[in-house]
Amino acid sequence: MAIKKKKVAFLYPGQGAQMLGMGLDFYEQNSAAAAVVDTAQSVLDFDVKSLCFAKNDLLNRTEYTQPCLVTCCLAMTAAILETGIAPNMTAGLSLGEYAAIATAGAMDIKTALLLVRKRGLLMQNATKDGFGGMAAVLGLEPDVLEALLKNTDAVTVANYNCPGQQVITGETQALLEMIPRLKENGAKVIPLKVSGPFHSLFMKPAGEKLERELEQVKLSELQIPYVSNVSAQPVTKTEQIRSLLSQGVYSPVKWEQSMRTMLAEGVEYFVEIGPGHTLSTLLKKINAEAKICTVSTMEDLVRMQDFLNETV
Repeated sequence: MAIKKKKVAFLYPGQGAQMLGMGLDFYEQNSAAAAVVDTAQSVLDFDVKSLCFAKNDLLNRTEYTQPCLVTCCLAMTAAILETGIAPNMTAGLSLGEYAAIATAGAMDIKTALLLVRKRGLLMQNATKDGFGGMAAVLGLEPDVLEALLKNTDAVTVANYNCPGQQVITGETQALLEMIPRLKENGAKVIPLKVSGPFHSLFMKPAGEKLERELEQVKLSELQIPYVSNVSAQPVTKTEQIRSLLSQGVYSPVKWEQSMRTMLAEGVEYFVEIGPGHTLSTLLKKINAEAKICTVSTMEDLVRMQDFLNETV
């Protein structure tokens, strides 16, 4: 296809994008996608298909969310690759980085899924239930938010999502005390339904344990670059991956900066792969002229091909 002359990036969402039934039509209608789900079913220690496709109360538990969402994203990617469309670069928001790295060639599907299963367990168990949480902060510039958080270590910035939208993370009581102060400075604050203070230093022990797990895993050479959440820069050397992934558990997600890096690197067309359209919305706020489409259903797969053919 002609799109090989253009620079295309695949983007993958993070925790929070999951939804019941995600990927079911791919599983039922596409053999490449079904093979990914069947691989997940065989290597993971729980019923992936039931959690992804049937009504249940477990999908939103971090330890299950992470491998289920990555399974779904990689299944959809397999269906896309089958059409002959391949990316020149990838990125994933937090958890989505594992799908990005697998697509970039450094991990096989089994390795990616086993790692995110371990990551989910480590993050779920890093703090006691109720210890911490997260909240979206709308309407403040990053430097203003950072200044307001300057005198506390208990609340920090977890995500730089797009202009005027960040996420804070930290200890529960400290978060509750910080919210009125943020509102006084013109922010809208929305508590998030998460089970811990992710992307904070409270997660550092989990990150260190994950690094030890990563040391036992064989990684392959990257076939294309992916952009790291930690550095917001393209990663081209496999030896960088382990340290960046372990840091990613307790470091801020520099998503806005990552998208600006991709645009500066000449990426012209973005494909968001996975349930929902959060990343498309964020990218449009970062750059209103960015060309992006979302693939979350088999119908979207057809639209994606039309989109790329039309815009090339």
